[in-house]
Amino acid sequence: MAKRNSRPWIVSDELWSLIEPLPPVPAPKLVVGRPRVPDRQAPCGILFVLHTGIQWEYLPQELGFGSGMTCWRRLAAWNEAGCGTGFTSSC
Repeated sequence: MAKRNSRPWIVSDELWSLIEPLPPVPAPKLVVGRPRVPDRQAPCGILFVLHTGIQWEYLPQELGFGSGMTCWRRLAAWNEAGCGTGFTSSC
């Protein structure tokens, strides 16, 4: 029997190798500010919200996934780019 992951929102190396090439390249920053949350961390935050059912605004910063708003915006940008819920190849 396979061991159940106690943190199912963590994106494994194997899954990340499939996801990594799909999201669009981000546009250059026009203003100086906070550094961009790495693309690998955003799906973890998205999965955490989906798994726990918490509101985006309550995503704990201590997890290191960025703010809930950052994860929400990244999900919206990927959806707009055609990445949908399955990160389709049209991304």
